[in-house]
Amino acid sequence: MTDLGTRVREFCKATGLRLNTDLGQHFLIDQSVLDAILQAADIKENDHVIEIGAGIGILTKELLTKTPNVTTIEIDRRLLPLLHTYIRLDDVAARGPVIVEGNALHVSFPTQPYKIVANIPYHITSPLLRHAFLEGSVTPTSLTLLIQREVAEKICDTQDAGILTIVVGLFGKARLVKAVPPRAFLPPPQVDSAVLHIDCYQEPLTDRETMEKVFTLTKHGFSQKRKMLRNTISDLPGGSEALAAAGIDPTRRPQTLSVAEWIALARIMPV
Repeated sequence: MTDLGTRVREFCKATGLRLNTDLGQHFLIDQSVLDAILQAADIKENDHVIEIGAGIGILTKELLTKTPNVTTIEIDRRLLPLLHTYIRLDDVAARGPVIVEGNALHVSFPTQPYKIVANIPYHITSPLLRHAFLEGSVTPTSLTLLIQREVAEKICDTQDAGILTIVVGLFGKARLVKAVPPRAFLPPPQVDSAVLHIDCYQEPLTDRETMEKVFTLTKHGFSQKRKMLRNTISDLPGGSEALAAAGIDPTRRPQTLSVAEWIALARIMPV
């Protein structure tokens, strides 16, 4: 049996396809990584899966072996006919996915339960998470993403948190599944990658109003993350009083605060 890398290279050569790295087009050619994504996503036959950035359908084809309910979003019109062709190699899938042409950040996600499983363009990681968590009527039940390793590690690092750590932590629990080297892609990217899985809570940890206040506070705090909270949050109206009421030492820095502490602070702050 032809290995995945050879198959993808031969397909691209036969179709004359040149990848647009400006759109983040790096095709996954490592079967072990595909297997890790599928195992982490734990897809059942009745699950509805949203895929972002299908490319020629390398991951799409694997998803269709788990469930027929796959919707894939692809911005590059050139790839749409190739997507149909690649998926039907070996007749693995009885039918293709629902294909949506467009920018995933401007596409409405389902109003029924769904999972996101995707090898995404790395530059849309942050806006995609915000879109999935904040702009839809229903948040996904889980997200399994192949993203830049540095970003995945930061999201999972609750001891040295960043804004994305807090955003994700409001909605679910993240874990790093597998580190992925550049050679796992065609063409190889210039950074290491990782499979990140987020199990989403049935409900976010707080209400929308408090959440918006958390975003305001973290944006303010992390804009100068080397400074102590007494030099950032305390600058805001009621900031010093809120830190004291929440029992948070004003000499701490924003990256040391947990999601629960940001929520407690937001509930007290008048902003």
